[in-house]
Amino acid sequence: MTPELLATAIRDALAQLCASGVITVAADAIPSEITVERPKNPDHGDWATNIALVIAKAAGQPPRQCAQALADHLSTNPAFDRIDVAGPGFINLTIAAGAAAELVHTIVRAGAHYGTSQTLEGQTINVEFISANPTGPLHLGHTRWAVVGDAISRVLRAAGATVVKEFYINDRGSQLDKFGASITARAVGREVPEDGYQGDYIAELAADIVAHHPEFLDLPEQEQMIAFREAGYARQLGLQRETLERFRTNFDVWYSERSLHESGAVDRGMSVLREHGHMFEADGAVWLRTTDFDDDKDRVLIKADGSLTYFASDTAYYVDKRVRGFDICIYLLGADHHGYVNRLRAVAACAGDDPDANIEVLIGQMVKMMREGKEVRLSKRTGDMITLDDLADDVGVDAARYSLVRYPADSPLTLDLDLLVKQSNDNPVYYVQYAHARISSVLRTAAELGFVPTLTADWDASLVDFSRLEHEREADLIAALGEYSRTVAFAAQVREPHRVARYLEDLGAHYHRFYDACRVLPRGEEEFGDVSLARLWLCAATRQVLANGLELMGVQAPERM
Repeated sequence: MTPELLATAIRDALAQLCASGVITVAADAIPSEITVERPKNPDHGDWATNIALVIAKAAGQPPRQCAQALADHLSTNPAFDRIDVAGPGFINLTIAAGAAAELVHTIVRAGAHYGTSQTLEGQTINVEFISANPTGPLHLGHTRWAVVGDAISRVLRAAGATVVKEFYINDRGSQLDKFGASITARAVGREVPEDGYQGDYIAELAADIVAHHPEFLDLPEQEQMIAFREAGYARQLGLQRETLERFRTNFDVWYSERSLHESGAVDRGMSVLREHGHMFEADGAVWLRTTDFDDDKDRVLIKADGSLTYFASDTAYYVDKRVRGFDICIYLLGADHHGYVNRLRAVAACAGDDPDANIEVLIGQMVKMMREGKEVRLSKRTGDMITLDDLADDVGVDAARYSLVRYPADSPLTLDLDLLVKQSNDNPVYYVQYAHARISSVLRTAAELGFVPTLTADWDASLVDFSRLEHEREADLIAALGEYSRTVAFAAQVREPHRVARYLEDLGAHYHRFYDACRVLPRGEEEFGDVSLARLWLCAATRQVLANGLELMGVQAPERM
């Protein structure tokens, strides 16, 4: 029985007790969310709830009296084996073996949908991450958000939110002109300007563009720079897309900063800010009074010479997101962008929004890579920066994604590249993937021997006696499976997908202990009986949850290793 089903059973019981007057609280005062948790001591039962303490004051009754009334009522439900009242009014619940194991059937029947919920239904969320300049390869500084941003989006969708993943293309401003000048210099045989882009990839871009557009070499100087700039921009952006697709990070929207200005969105954004009275003029410039909302200083939108600041684009971009219908705008920024947190929150407030409800700014800390005990700083391919492609080449996409997402993003991260290529239980991604492959092997063998059909979706649950799953290790595994839905929902609520990764490792450990203690398939002359069939269902349910969780991480669930 899942925590969600338990909460529903408790809520229904409370409603009936309130209607009969046993508990003297109005039915509409019953909390919409009822806490159901694992007790610290497993001897106290499978689950515990503090609901009696929560409602006691409103009921005007002692908590233990409310708890006892609720325990007596729930005891008539055959899903419960034992119900005890403890301490000041806690209720400990022990689930009947058959009812607990019914969760196995629920998981197999739900398949890939198991673990999804409507926790965040109705919320429309924009998740913007990476947003790199289209002037070079995606490097180690972009790596963490490339994975964590995608995983956050996946768990948000699993929790029922409507999510749009967005990449903001910084394709306007002086950096793009420097990029164009650098490519042009390489194309015509000159030295790259001192403040230009020096990487070897610039020479490769220049050679590729000349091969396809030799006519660029005959253009006047300014036209030539623009031609090389635009061609280089298109090629480099295409390469960034290819890298991200290789990393299984796909964006729903690629939003050009240029289009923000060309569409009139900047003017519309200014109008919104002006309407709310937070714009003012000083020293010939136009400012936004962000200090009204905890920013450390007011920000210039339009300089005295009439040119727009980059902050003007930031403000217009936020307003544009809200105009496009997003309830929540999530920004995922690098470790060097702490100053943007209050700044962006102030923008939301200046636009008339609630910064605690409509905008979230998450900061990701740096990633360091180690090999043979030494930090890896340079790329074997380019001789300078480490790129996402370098990381994928070194350890593989699965190991890279899983390792980047299994730690809180706001903590610095050190990746041991030697560990990530090991096929051992010390390697977390291998450990979880191996659990999935091990179960797949068991189910494949069972099908080959004719014990069960190959497709688990076709299995007939009416033939299974789930009450035969009585072993302690079976109970532990079923209990772990019951935590999956709540883990995903909570990970979505707090924007922390690493919780799913750690859950999968815990589930893998429970499965390996179950497998070592409980024989699944008969040996020799042993017959295939009820216990074996029930255990195969338990295996299938565990495999499904592992696969579903790995999908949220963007990591493959192999059937063979």
